[in-house]
Amino acid sequence: MLSTDNLRRPPEELVALYEIITDTVDRVLEAGYRVHLAGSPQDLPEGVRAAITRAQEDAAPRKHLAVNVAIGYGGREEIVGAVRELVTDLAAQGLQGEQLAAAITAEGIGEHLYTRGQPDPDLIIRTSGEQRLSGFLLWQSVHSEYWFCETNWPGFRRVDLLRALRDYCHRERRYGA
Repeated sequence: MLSTDNLRRPPEELVALYEIITDTVDRVLEAGYRVHLAGSPQDLPEGVRAAITRAQEDAAPRKHLAVNVAIGYGGREEIVGAVRELVTDLAAQGLQGEQLAAAITAEGIGEHLYTRGQPDPDLIIRTSGEQRLSGFLLWQSVHSEYWFCETNWPGFRRVDLLRALRDYCHRERRYGA
C-alpha cells in the first residue's frame, strides 16, 4: 500500500494515501481478518502507526485468513533488516568471524523477513499499469508468477481478481527448471 519510495511523494498525496491505508485496515478488521504488517512503520505519522498497532494487537479475528498490508515497505530494506537480525542472533550465540559467516543461510534470512512463517506467494498482482517490481517481495517472489493490470488499486474489482486467477490457472509452473 505504501513503499518506502512512496514516502518521497508530495505531502498532499501522502495524506490521501494515509487515509486510504487507515480505511482499508479498518475494513479488513471489520471483515474479521487478522492484519499482518509487512513493512516498517517508523516513518509514518503517529495516527497511521496507531491504527496499524491497534489492528495487529486488538483485533479478535473471526476468520483464519491474515491479510498482509505492505506499509513502509522496501524490498532491499527488508533483506538488509533480515540479515542484520540474523547476524545479531548468531552473534548472541557466540559466533564470530568465519563461523558467523558460515552460519548465514537462505533459510535463516527467510526466518527474519516480514513474512516469516508464511509461504512465498504463488501469484503477485501488479496494478496501475506499471510492469515493474518496485522492490516488492524481492526475496519471496523468486518463483512467483506475475499478473499485470491497468487498474489502479482502489479501483481493483472482483472481476480483475478472477481474471488474474484464470490466467494463473493456465500457466505452467516450472520453478526455474
